[in-house]
Amino acid sequence: MKKILLSTATILALAACEDPYNREGVGFTGIDGEPRSISEVPGAAAFVPESTNVPAELAELPPVRVSTDETDPGKIARVAIENGARSDTSAVVVSGSDTNLFLSTVEVNGTLFGVVRTENSRTRVPNTIGANFGTGAEQFTGCLPVGDVYRKGSEKRSSGFAVQLNCS
Repeated sequence: MKKILLSTATILALAACEDPYNREGVGFTGIDGEPRSISEVPGAAAFVPESTNVPAELAELPPVRVSTDETDPGKIARVAIENGARSDTSAVVVSGSDTNLFLSTVEVNGTLFGVVRTENSRTRVPNTIGANFGTGAEQFTGCLPVGDVYRKGSEKRSSGFAVQLNCS
């Protein structure tokens, strides 16, 4: 019983020395005592870039609306790619390894497409980007992909990709 009373008295005595409303502390100061800070200068060791929410940014942009006489799904997707946004004011910029891609939504004859394209049709990117866009379309657009990913370009490199979206 003496052990319990002695340890309780010690804890209460030490607790009485601390102000319960003082929330300041030393905190973690980094490795080897280096202060942990955040820098706003790109290239600095503690630089933290602004986080982006691509689906939220894309939802703020109105879809490009186009009509065509085409009925073939591949040709309709090509129309969507050709009319996809090409600037950072009308599309979300998705940074690639060596080139920026522009993500937008295009509605062709009432069918909504997610479109990723380069700034101009002369710039080409590997077709693996289209495959990655197809598998990650929900992550990028917030909508489910429906069907195949269509491309505009050659068998190895393309300037744009489109996938039909279901946002309901």
